Amino acid sequence: MQEQYRTVARAGVHESEINRSRFLCSLAPAATEQEAQDFVARVRKEHPTASHNCFAYVIGADAAVQKASDDGEPGGTAGVPMLQMLMRREVRYAVAVVTRYYGGVKLGAGGLIRAYGGVVGEALDTLGTITRQRFRLATIRVDHQRAGKLENDLRATGRDVREVRYAEAVTIGIGLPDGDVEAFTAWLADATAGTAVLELGGEAYGDASA
Repeated sequence: MQEQYRTVARAGVHESEINRSRFLCSLAPAATEQEAQDFVARVRKEHPTASHNCFAYVIGADAAVQKASDDGEPGGTAGVPMLQMLMRREVRYAVAVVTRYYGGVKLGAGGLIRAYGGVVGEALDTLGTITRQRFRLATIRVDHQRAGKLENDLRATGRDVREVRYAEAVTIGIGLPDGDVEAFTAWLADATAGTAVLELGGEAYGDASA
């Protein structure tokens, strides 16, 4: 598995005008291929009179799923340069739809490639990207007496605290970078005088800044 990947910070639209043609790049994060396809369908519905609604998406931290469509533009002049821009920027779990309203001036193959790829790059610059880091999900069980201080210490040291549940014992769910598990286990034993229990779970991705 990839240690980290970059994705779109938020959904949004960036507009550019090139030789009287309007290019609107709708960009969004997409967790699954179905989510990407639903986004493409939604944008097409919003712009039924557009000359073209071309798309590209990359799903998977390792870019396992890559799809692109020229939607009537000359082959390889729209979807592929859009996809190449996403890949060049190392963007994953993201979908881009470029809506073109033709303005009467032909751009030629080179002009189209630059326009479609360029507007995706501009949209990424405008909307921004975030890095997601691979984490091991873990659960800490600790007594009520130590729970408050432990939670404060976890947050103070920048740990990814995901949930806190109070029952007979207190359960704190956290995310740990894989390389930190051993050191964290030692820290936890020291911080709770060996009373806390750490259970390691599956893996997920979270903000690298967390």
